[in-house]
Amino acid sequence: MDVVLQVEGLRRSFGDLTAVDGVSLHIGVGETYGLLGPNGAGKTTSISMIAGLLEPDAGTITIDGQPMTTSATSTKESLGLVPQDLAVYPDLTARENLRFFAKLYGISEDIKTRVDEVLEIIELTDRADDLAKEYSGGMKRRLNIGIGLLHRPRLLILDEPTVGVDPQSRNAILSSVEHLGEAGMAVLYTTHYMEEAERLCDRVGIIDEGTVIAEGTRRELVALVGQRDLVHLNGSGDLAAAVIALESLDGVDKATATDHHLEIVVADARQQLPGLLATASTAGASIDGVEVVEPDLEAVFLKLTGKALRE
Repeated sequence: MDVVLQVEGLRRSFGDLTAVDGVSLHIGVGETYGLLGPNGAGKTTSISMIAGLLEPDAGTITIDGQPMTTSATSTKESLGLVPQDLAVYPDLTARENLRFFAKLYGISEDIKTRVDEVLEIIELTDRADDLAKEYSGGMKRRLNIGIGLLHRPRLLILDEPTVGVDPQSRNAILSSVEHLGEAGMAVLYTTHYMEEAERLCDRVGIIDEGTVIAEGTRRELVALVGQRDLVHLNGSGDLAAAVIALESLDGVDKATATDHHLEIVVADARQQLPGLLATASTAGASIDGVEVVEPDLEAVFLKLTGKALRE
């Protein structure tokens, strides 16, 4: 994988408080990486160091192989930062805001063309000439993201970009982030909404008390904490015989039967499902309905940290 962001052994203290303690992570081209943690876990401090806003006490940060420090001007050109706080001018239109920031960035390409491209990405083309102060909170956040995209960064940091937005704008933001990954941009994404991480993130790092305590895909994190999938099979026939046959399969932890229903606890249900159905059928069960329930990131997060994400 072509690595865009590499973080090694990041540490930062404030007096006697250690806010970040040995954080390491990497993000590749076209990858969306979710950094999840309860309040006070060290996310904001980590992001501030990655963005070159805060100097670490120890550790290294590189973007496209170039070191990031508070004075690394050239490295910062590869970074787009979209903070929680809005950075738009309310008395300018969306188009005027984008043109203004494009000039601040020193963009050399045709600014009008780039502004039009960004307006399309953030789905504000039809409202481009309305004043930002007339926008909903969600539209302002979409404009905020657009400003961070203007200079075509290699790495985009989105710090809780959907907080307090309406459902339409939230969906537009998530859709835009999906397209950014598909276009090859590396994205570091923080959120308090676990369903966003489920939808967007290729990998997730869970940070607690300043340390990344687990990292991987959703499936890898589920396996790490020993969670299993639950398969419900509705049917009739010899369900008792089906239970015996199913429990003989590798990967099946437990199978039970009630009237017209089989319940199977299994690792990686999606892969095992064809075998489960074939085994139940061979044993004499007639299956007419299937439901697979997979553990979600919320369950994994709670088990690893003992806290809910929003705590």
